[in-house]
Amino acid sequence: MGWLAGVLILFFGLLASIALHELGHFSFAKLFRVRTTQFMVGFGPTMWSRRKGETEYGLKWIPLGGYIRMIGMLPPRKGDAPGQVRRISTGPWQGLIESARGAALEEVRPGDEDRVFYAKKWWQKLLIMFGGPAMNLILAVVFFAILLMGLGVQRAQPVIQEVSPCMVPASQSRLDSCPADAAPTPAQQVGLKAGDRIVSYDGRRVDDYAQLQKQIRDSAGRTVPMVVDRGGQKISLNVPITRNKMRDLDNENKIVDVGFLGITPASALERQGPGAVASTMGDLTKHTAGALVRMPQKMVGIWNAAFSGEKRDPNGPIGVVGVSRIGGDVAASDKLTGGEKVSYFVMLLGSLNLAVGLFNLVPLLPLDGGHIAGALLEAIKKGLARVFRRPDPGYVDVAKALPVTYVMAAVLIVMGGLLIYADLVNPIRFSG
Repeated sequence: MGWLAGVLILFFGLLASIALHELGHFSFAKLFRVRTTQFMVGFGPTMWSRRKGETEYGLKWIPLGGYIRMIGMLPPRKGDAPGQVRRISTGPWQGLIESARGAALEEVRPGDEDRVFYAKKWWQKLLIMFGGPAMNLILAVVFFAILLMGLGVQRAQPVIQEVSPCMVPASQSRLDSCPADAAPTPAQQVGLKAGDRIVSYDGRRVDDYAQLQKQIRDSAGRTVPMVVDRGGQKISLNVPITRNKMRDLDNENKIVDVGFLGITPASALERQGPGAVASTMGDLTKHTAGALVRMPQKMVGIWNAAFSGEKRDPNGPIGVVGVSRIGGDVAASDKLTGGEKVSYFVMLLGSLNLAVGLFNLVPLLPLDGGHIAGALLEAIKKGLARVFRRPDPGYVDVAKALPVTYVMAAVLIVMGGLLIYADLVNPIRFSG
């Protein structure tokens, strides 16, 4: 039951995020008086709907996204009368474009000329389409603010939890006993004990373990003065810092030769300030954007994991099914406290919203970023026309990009299906 509860929490959290994404679009569409006929969460057949005013609100059976339907998303060709489209086709793609124009313009009624999407000012179209991703990005900030400022996070303290008895490289750090020829660690040599708080290192006051760790790594081969607090008593020590092969702090796959003391720090729950939220969001945004750029390459690994049984990359792409399964694993874990489980759920929902927001900003149709790019192109063309005193070029005809849109939509469907299949047959598992 705990596992199922975790799955449902992530599932409905994602649905709520989708609904709020669409609300971001919908709010600006209403503000700028674009006639909006549908507000739907999900795809496929309708599960439930209710009409209020000119808009039908509802849920659909396939919970893999959502949409709002605005009239006039595709404009008529330049020179066509409003609501009409010429039936001229010079090839299969052109015929497809004109058919799509016709279907879009069928919803335009007399009197709707000022309520169609394509006729709005470029900045209004930009805000309408940016409203959805912006909502996800705001939700990501809210979730991480709750996590960091409200719940707090475990941070290493300059307090010794455990003293390593002997020197072993990072590759052998999980040995149950010391090799016969292993030398004692510097911490063992000078008699450091669990519970000691490191007050100063090399003459500098220690308030933060990350600062201490960097100092230790930078002082290889030196004997360093150190003061520890042991039960209220200050003890001065001179510690011979040795060299050891350890994982790089910025790249865990890289082994470096650095200074080594031989302690494991204790951790404590700490609430962070707004600066930590901003820093975390910056780092996560950079990491997520990089992952999106590498998505095509990563999908090869997903294919191999789905059909060749290769191990899934824990930092690779994951679909809604996989995330929900991780939620179930977190809820069912007997290694986590209730507070830690809540923190994991908040982190997962924040990460999901950040990924959804950034993905939708990719400047390709049918993603929101494609329409945003069209609005920005329109602004540039209008600006150049004013500078060179040329006639207003009017709206950008996004319908011309429909061939690319259909290809992109097919790619997204295939990618989504592959992720779901991989999440079912070879899932990423929570091991905390």
